[in-house]
Amino acid sequence: MSKTMLAGYLPGNSTVELREVQVPKPGHGEVLLRVMASTICGSDIRCIYHQHLGKGPEGYQGVIAGHEPCGQIVETGQSCRRFKAGDRAIVYHISGCGVCNDCRRGFMISCTSAEFRRAYGWQRDGGMAPWMIAEEKDLIALPDVLSFSDGAQVACGFGTVYEGLEKIGISGDDAVLITGLGPVGLAAGALCRKLGAEQIIGIDISAERRELAAKLDLCDHVLAAGADNVAAVRDLTGGRGVEKAVDCSANAEARATAIRATRKWGRIALIGEGGTVAFNPSPDIIHDQKTIVGSWVTSTWRMEELVERLVRWKLHPEDIITHRFDLEHAGDAYALMAAGKCGKVAVMPNGE
Repeated sequence: MSKTMLAGYLPGNSTVELREVQVPKPGHGEVLLRVMASTICGSDIRCIYHQHLGKGPEGYQGVIAGHEPCGQIVETGQSCRRFKAGDRAIVYHISGCGVCNDCRRGFMISCTSAEFRRAYGWQRDGGMAPWMIAEEKDLIALPDVLSFSDGAQVACGFGTVYEGLEKIGISGDDAVLITGLGPVGLAAGALCRKLGAEQIIGIDISAERRELAAKLDLCDHVLAAGADNVAAVRDLTGGRGVEKAVDCSANAEARATAIRATRKWGRIALIGEGGTVAFNPSPDIIHDQKTIVGSWVTSTWRMEELVERLVRWKLHPEDIITHRFDLEHAGDAYALMAAGKCGKVAVMPNGE
């Protein structure tokens, strides 16, 4: 193994900077991971790539980018208890203190320790490099029947969506509306299919993403974003609206559509980050007995449950990846993702 490696950083000017750095060594309770796939999240684009906008948990500290890594362990540090060299692993992308109430629930995303909470690719080195250090407690085992690209998708996108869907409950009783058909919305469609949704309706402004959702059979109906969306959804559901809606867009109009196109007693999950929404509480929520649920990432135990179900369902998250790049072309990968005319984009630091 070489002593140095190329690694990708995000200087905040819509570029990727490749630097030569030392290959790290695992310390106590850590593993050295050979990164096989590292997918790009919309949060990276929103808060880091164009400019450094994030604060607190979303504050970028000039580390190696990439918070959706998956790979194979090549070396373990002292006191590792479960994982060993040769194991395939997904990295849950936030490393928490491990002892606060949220961490004890498995929700390290919500860790309350300002000193010890560090997200991979944000406050500690992430997966845009051939090798990375991860804490053993942050690892999720990757079964052999799932690819490294599948695992990278679980690390954030699919895990985040699965959590939101479980919070509102999806079954064969439900017509589901998905607003925003980027990678998160496509993941929502794929998971709603396996959870048995009776009808799936998707809305997006991008023709490319609407076409991809239809091509992959993730939605039964795909609508172009527009002022008539609520009426169109009601027409497709016998005039009543959907039982469940999932906003993956972070767009104010799309969120309002998700709320208003949901029928009485329905449930809405807000997953897409950022942005705003305006609605009238009485007619839009209170009088129709609707529930709005916010959902941020997932827990480690829920992520393990998702991996088990992906195997059972024979569902491969990598199906929504439309483009793959080697590390040397990571700049092209981020630019494509930022343009929003694709599915998921992956960087393969060690080749396919």
